[in-house]
Amino acid sequence: MHDEMPGEEPFGDEEFDVAEFDVEVLEEELRRASAILDPVPAQLRQIAVEAFALHDLDARIAELTFDSVVDAIPVRGATDVPRMLTFRAGEVTVDVEVTAQGLMGQVLPPQQARIEVLGGPRTAVPVVADDMGRFTSDAPPNGPFALRLRTGGEVVVTEWLRA
Repeated sequence: MHDEMPGEEPFGDEEFDVAEFDVEVLEEELRRASAILDPVPAQLRQIAVEAFALHDLDARIAELTFDSVVDAIPVRGATDVPRMLTFRAGEVTVDVEVTAQGLMGQVLPPQQARIEVLGGPRTAVPVVADDMGRFTSDAPPNGPFALRLRTGGEVVVTEWLRA
């Protein structure tokens, strides 16, 4: 037995309604608490992201050569400007425009390709580039993302960026 406050019923006698219990809310609260109380070190997170990107060991890494957030001259008064990115791996270049509505891009030299938008442990979102190398995705990335391109027998993976 335990000491009870007058007028209180012991916990063991209370009915617990599982249907009213929201597991998703609890999970989100636990994620927030762990992020505050025991955050993942930034260096470990970077190592994990890089390891995930390299799970295709034969993939070439496409280096980020242009990012409008860093390299472009800001336009005064412009709002909701799309982010422009350019990645390069050898002769392959990938130009990408990132907006709140999704991605739009082109593989150069123009060629057909299967492109997967990677977003951490989530399932990759596949899109197909046409004969001109153009592709679009209606799923805007939120959080870290990268692109995996499959062109013929070659696999190219871009650097990971935060949307």
